[in-house]
Parts: sequence; structure tokens; C-alpha cells
Amino acid sequence: MEKKVQWMTVDAVKEGQRLDNFLSNQLKGLPKGRIYKMIRTGEVRINKGRCKPDSRLSAGDIVRIPPVDLEPPQEHVAHRGIQIKLLDALVYEDEDVLVLNKPSGLAVHGGSGLSTGLIEQLRLLRPHEKFLELVHRLDRETSGCLLVARRPSALRRLHKQLRDQDKTLQKRYVALVAGKWPQYLVDVEAPLEKLERGGQRIVQVTENGKPSHTRIRVLEQLDGCTLIEAEPVTGRTHQIRVHAAYYKHAVVGDPKYQLDDALHQWRVKGITGLCLHSRSIGFNGATGHHVTVVAPIPNPMRGFLVASGCDPEIY
Repeated sequence: MEKKVQWMTVDAVKEGQRLDNFLSNQLKGLPKGRIYKMIRTGEVRINKGRCKPDSRLSAGDIVRIPPVDLEPPQEHVAHRGIQIKLLDALVYEDEDVLVLNKPSGLAVHGGSGLSTGLIEQLRLLRPHEKFLELVHRLDRETSGCLLVARRPSALRRLHKQLRDQDKTLQKRYVALVAGKWPQYLVDVEAPLEKLERGGQRIVQVTENGKPSHTRIRVLEQLDGCTLIEAEPVTGRTHQIRVHAAYYKHAVVGDPKYQLDDALHQWRVKGITGLCLHSRSIGFNGATGHHVTVVAPIPNPMRGFLVASGCDPEIY
């Protein structure tokens, strides 16, 4: 049967969503690269007009979606090991949101060769929940606070807080970075671009990259490394990791951006994973009250701090 163009009317639940995210939900399994190409070439339109991947949708908008070949939707199967981790990971819950302390090594969603991820397993673990959506993402290797919306209205409100100039949704990370981070280097502003190298996705500082800004504060100077606090003002992929590596102070244990010799030296010291942790997240609730959630620093970073004579709880 011949496939036809679809004309989809945006409802109130999807209002405020980015076009590329809307299409990813409608065309499950279609690679992001294909979605971006459809938008760029004008195959996708909003109200008959050309648009961009970050165009925000309004209720009543009519989105043109061209005919595409999709893989049959994948049936997600409960993964007992992941679900046990998720039961232990809940650090905050109210009627609008969940905050999980994501373990390092767990992807936030399936794709790119992964059959499942945190959000798929969370939905299987809570079958009574009609709506569970990631508010933001964390790299697979990064641990810590991850915010999940339980209502469409909460997702829209929190996305607006992410976009607001005054950043009412605040993410605070702690990291161990190699060497002695200079005290004066507080604002790292270097444009970042996603690239493909040998079939692997990496991010680099380039002239053509998107504006990217990270605020850094030194917390402790330690043996061979520095404990820093990092606040991503923008939210680019791998932002903190690439900004740190760009200034020759890669995040300790970073398999992507730290040199192999340095990785080996830290493994000898017992550091076998990425020392980057989403320590806290703050946001405004539905009634305007402010919520701050803190996730404890995990090993191996915690063990290294204790061995260095530091109390991990105070950072």
C-alpha cells in the first residue's frame, strides 16, 4: 500500500515541545539524522511553512510529515538488574516529578545499539503511570540527579525553566579533573560541535560549533587532580567533559576525552569510571515553591575523596 503524507494537529499535551523531539516520538526508530534532513529539505513543515529542529510547537499547529519506512516498534522487556537499581535510585518524588540518582553506565534511553535504557525500564516498573518523560539527559557514564516528568504540564513547565534566561532550573555537577585547575578560569566559553570519527560520535571545540558556556569553581586541590563544581549554563552534549579536556584538564576516568596513558595511570590508582556526578538539581514546583534535590557522590570518586582526607558530604 502506498504510504501517504501525514498532517498531524498538535494537541495541548505536545505544546511547547521542540519539533525534532515531536518527530522522534511520532516516528519511533527513525534515526535523528534522517529527521534533521527531512526538516532541512522542507519535507517537514509547520502550518505549511519551513521550520527548524528547535522550532517550538503550539497547540493547533499542523505538522506535515512525509512518508517514511519505519522498523516495527521494539517490544521492551523488563530487565531485572536495571529495575533493582532504579528501585534504589529514587531520591525525590511528588505528584509532578521523580528525581533519580542515575548510576554510571546506565543509558537514559535505548538506541544507538542499546535495546533499552532507564526511561523504558522505569515505565515497565511503573505500569500505572500514564506519562513518564525525561526532562533532560545525562551521558551514559555520568551519574547523579536525573529529572523525570509525570505530567505533560510539568514537562512543559520544566522545559520552560531550562530555557529561561534566569535559569530557574539549575544543575550542579562535581567532577575530578586532571592536574591543577586554575582558580581564575571561572567562565569557560568555547563553541561545541558534534562530529563523527570512525563511526564514533564525539564533540569538539570548533569555530562552527554552537555557543557553549560552563561556570567552574575550584572546591579542592588534590594529589594529581582538582575537585571542581561545574554549572552548565548551556546544555550541549558532553559539554563539561569537552570544556575540561579543551583546557588540558580532562575529567578523570573519561574514556572518550582523556588520553590513554592518563586513563591507565588513574586505573592503577583505583579510578575505573568517569568522575563526573550530577550532585544536585533545583527547580520550581507547580505552586512556585523551589525544590532542591541532592544525590550522594558515588564510588570511585567518593572513595578517592575519603582517601584524600575529604568529606564527600560537604561538596
